[in-house]
Amino acid sequence: MIIIGELINGTRKHVKEAIASRDEEYIAALAVKEAEAGADFIDCNPGTIGEQESKDMQWLVETIQAATDKPISFDSPNPEAIQRGLATYSGEAMPMINSVTLEPGSVEKMLPIVLEAKVNVVALALGEGGMPTQAGQREQVAQQIIDRLVAGGIEPEQIFVDPIIAPLSTATEVGQHIFQAIAAVRDYCPECHITCGLSNISFGLPNRRLLNRGFLSLAMQAGMDSAVMDPLDEKLMAQIIATQALLGEDEFCMNYLQAYRAGKLDV
Repeated sequence: MIIIGELINGTRKHVKEAIASRDEEYIAALAVKEAEAGADFIDCNPGTIGEQESKDMQWLVETIQAATDKPISFDSPNPEAIQRGLATYSGEAMPMINSVTLEPGSVEKMLPIVLEAKVNVVALALGEGGMPTQAGQREQVAQQIIDRLVAGGIEPEQIFVDPIIAPLSTATEVGQHIFQAIAAVRDYCPECHITCGLSNISFGLPNRRLLNRGFLSLAMQAGMDSAVMDPLDEKLMAQIIATQALLGEDEFCMNYLQAYRAGKLDV
């Protein structure tokens, strides 16, 4: 399971304040905590706009890199901010760009950046019609964007398809639509990764972490192998380990046993 730590996001109150005040200690500590908890990528989302976002992206990348060698996921709809982040990045591991869509102009703007930087890219199943609402829409858009990216020179292994997680509170059948889309994308492009913004599923509902854990296991069963999530949620991390064992992805349950001995399952 490829875990993209979600916590360094300028839409979160304390992170927003830390970015504005240039609180390196707070951001660095958060990056270290995510890395130590098991994050494979550190998401970096300034949450600002325009030139300020580019400046904030550069500062965040410098701060995160000084604290951990985990690759960064540059999370912004602003190509200039992403380019500033990539220019600042000096890590050895391949970073990630979040994201590209089938909305007009998105692929055209982002494809040259992805090709030049040789990075992973999150591909949102979002087309001209906006947020998918019907069964079958997610996989249809996802297949189209995979084809566009591969035809443009991107290797399938670099593509992280995001089927767009809508809140369960707004659409009762959204979980089934997403699981269907994940399975379809996995069949269509076995080499691609499938990710999601995990906590979106529980937005607006109580006991959100319970729903996040249940959704994650079902999505993994359907074929999802990545998630933008909170790696500091110990119960969620334990759920991943248990689910991988149950799905036959942990030979002789060695990872499960190792995690048990380390106290990671005692949550």
